[in-house]
Amino acid sequence: MRTYSYYPGCSQISSAEEYGDSAVKAAGALGIRLETLPDWSCCGASSAHMTNHLLSVALPARNLARARRAGRDLVVVCAACYHNLRAAQKEILEDGELAARVERIIGDDPRFRGRIVHLLDVVYEEVGLEALRERVVNPLRGLKPVSYYGCLMARPPEMMEGDNPDNPGRMDELLSTLGAEVRPWSYKTDCCGGSLSLTRTDVVVGLVNRLFEAAEEAGADCLVTACPMCLANLEMRQREGKLRFAHQHDLPVFFFTELIGLALGMEEAERWFSKHLLDPRPLLWRIGVRTG
Repeated sequence: MRTYSYYPGCSQISSAEEYGDSAVKAAGALGIRLETLPDWSCCGASSAHMTNHLLSVALPARNLARARRAGRDLVVVCAACYHNLRAAQKEILEDGELAARVERIIGDDPRFRGRIVHLLDVVYEEVGLEALRERVVNPLRGLKPVSYYGCLMARPPEMMEGDNPDNPGRMDELLSTLGAEVRPWSYKTDCCGGSLSLTRTDVVVGLVNRLFEAAEEAGADCLVTACPMCLANLEMRQREGKLRFAHQHDLPVFFFTELIGLALGMEEAERWFSKHLLDPRPLLWRIGVRTG
């Protein structure tokens, strides 16, 4: 079993607890041990970069310093955290003066040279699709998802790695391996307006409803994401969309780790799904996929 340092991020111990739990449990079942980074702290998502640039680097850098001490590659599951940590690492390693300023602020060396990797890529690269397929005991037959990465996981391409920044496909392949009938669509990396959720709700409602309309046009019955902010935004705004648009939406949203756990036969899946604002279990029951 390979061990990685693991950065949970704030959402995965609060509003998206089901994401954090399913990530650790699914990874463990696939032979990946995620060891929580000691004394980790918030990375500054999503407002630090709009407030103060030095702060937006220093906050994730504090965690990079702890990852450097741990001496392992660092796994992240939140798309915003993943983006912030990689951005800070790139700036620090390329700018010695900035690195020195940050070190004085946090009281530790932030020059982490290990790999920062999203769990989706770890499963794809480290476990592999064939090995994953062999572990599936509860295939997701009849589920017709679209993969939704959001705007932070794959871009900018010079900073990210592993997938096509314009048309990423690893989540599609993973979901197909679990037995789902993945629907193609062209909105995988479009923004849902997560950072405007409280300040410009009018903009967010329009963005979210455009995503749901596109998903329905593609023949999907759900969306699958790797971003807790995206999932919360998509679940919360469906009701607002019903008030504003003639066409109503009723599409559940899953974390990809929940579906891995479900396909692997984990009993915890029932508890994960019960935490959603929009309960996805009726869809799974309707297509005959057991949830517990």
